[in-house]
Amino acid sequence: MMEVNEQTPSTPGKLKPDKSPYIHHRFRIHSSLSRLTLCSSFFLAFTLLLFFFILSPPPPPPAAPRRVLGDSWGGPLWEKRVAKSARRTSASGLTVLVTGAAGFVGTHVSLALKRRGDGVLGLDNFNRYYDPNLKRARQRLLDRAGVFVVSGDVNDATLLRKLFDVVPFTHVMHLAAQAGVRYAMQNPGSYVHSNIAGFVNLLEACKSANPQPSIVWASSSSVYGLNSKVPFSEKDRTDQPASLYAATKKAGEEIAHTYNHIYGLSITALRFFTVYGPWGRPDMAYFFFTKDILKGKQVTIFEAPDGGTVARDFTYIDDVVKGCLGALDTAKKSTGSGGKKKGPAQFRVFNLGNTSPVPVTELVKILEKLLKVKAKKKVLPMPRNGDVRFTHANISLAHRDLGYRPTTDLETGLRKFVKWYLEFYSGSGSIKKAAW
Repeated sequence: MMEVNEQTPSTPGKLKPDKSPYIHHRFRIHSSLSRLTLCSSFFLAFTLLLFFFILSPPPPPPAAPRRVLGDSWGGPLWEKRVAKSARRTSASGLTVLVTGAAGFVGTHVSLALKRRGDGVLGLDNFNRYYDPNLKRARQRLLDRAGVFVVSGDVNDATLLRKLFDVVPFTHVMHLAAQAGVRYAMQNPGSYVHSNIAGFVNLLEACKSANPQPSIVWASSSSVYGLNSKVPFSEKDRTDQPASLYAATKKAGEEIAHTYNHIYGLSITALRFFTVYGPWGRPDMAYFFFTKDILKGKQVTIFEAPDGGTVARDFTYIDDVVKGCLGALDTAKKSTGSGGKKKGPAQFRVFNLGNTSPVPVTELVKILEKLLKVKAKKKVLPMPRNGDVRFTHANISLAHRDLGYRPTTDLETGLRKFVKWYLEFYSGSGSIKKAAW
């Protein structure tokens, strides 16, 4: 009988356990050594890693965030361009900084100033409240006219100081602002940032400048708010704003008065009444009504809660520009120097309207006639979004002091707007290169 070896499997593929004490002891030693080696390896790795961090030089501090405007201003070539744009060609001309220069009113005012020989420098942050392509198109228009628009924000104090260092501005036309009544319900912070903080920052730069410039700035008819007395006069109460936008413009008027009183800044506020015309703002009713009518889309017309008419004192852009230039020309010099007042300074408020309120329903009828397209209309009650039922300007003060005389009726002004719109936009709504 064959002797069976204990190391031989009794079943193929299986190894019988080793019952030898020596073998068990050997396995225990091997296992302990393995664990010790593993722990030693971890300890060594940890020690080396610790020494690496201790002995290695500290990492460099994180780079400071780049200035948003860092690549768009500064340097000899930039300063030369700024100075050239602000150089007046008329001996009696003004030297004007126009904020919001790539905006609707800002573009027209800048072009009018440049045409008559004034030195003009623009400033605009090209925000995305509405299509920036339209703003860039206005910028190209200004550039061809010799007006350089600096890409910057009125909240950038360093940039403003630099501009005043390069150019001794005689006047500032402050049009930069967050516009729109309804948008304030979506982004209220943008109104405080631009219309209040930005305005204060600009006034700080102006009061510290030497010489101090005279300031003309855009307030709004919205400050009249829930006032029911018509037509609206500069002497009427303005303490019942119906929207945050209106409240920031009212706050701006009070802030302006404070800087006038303390620092001797000459300040004129212009309350615009529904300005319209070529190169206008896409968020305005006449603009998006035109767009929607041409595309066959429904246009919504609001009526007052009692079913009454909603009307606006539509004011054509050319008339408003004449009022702006009149305000600049009649503005007296500021009386301060180095931030210190030396005497009383001029402070004025004017309405710039058309004195002829037109129902929004009539606006749509005129557009239907000019576009030769029947509008698909939907009438709804006016929502509680800050809009007011009507606006109507008393312009007797502006007529007396500025020689302000609006001459453009709504149909004439809309005809010019529609002509521009059709030339500027293709049927798909994209900008036509041929417009240039």
